[in-house]
Amino acid sequence: MNTSNIIAVAILSILTAVGAHAQGFEPVQPLKIVGSRAQLEAEGAAAARGGNVYGDVVASPLTTRPSQLDRASVRAEAIAAAHAPNQNLDRRAFANSEVPPQFQGRQDARPGR
Repeated sequence: MNTSNIIAVAILSILTAVGAHAQGFEPVQPLKIVGSRAQLEAEGAAAARGGNVYGDVVASPLTTRPSQLDRASVRAEAIAAAHAPNQNLDRRAFANSEVPPQFQGRQDARPGR
């Protein structure tokens, strides 16, 4: 009993000694402002216009491609797909992920599923 108390006290004293030798915290350095408020606002606006200079992707303007189909044909395709009997068909729902023959003649199952 006495030996276990001595060992416990020794371990606690070692832990407190290690904690006492820990690195101290350096306080935050005081802020040194160089320039006027207007000058800093101008620099900030210029940096915002410059974009993200540290980004790894070059920003390119969005472009649109003209569609090969007219509005009516796109609408007709959407309606046909919505009314298809197997629109929610998932290959994973069947054995060996194979679509049954009764669905082969109709609209294909969703690709990649």
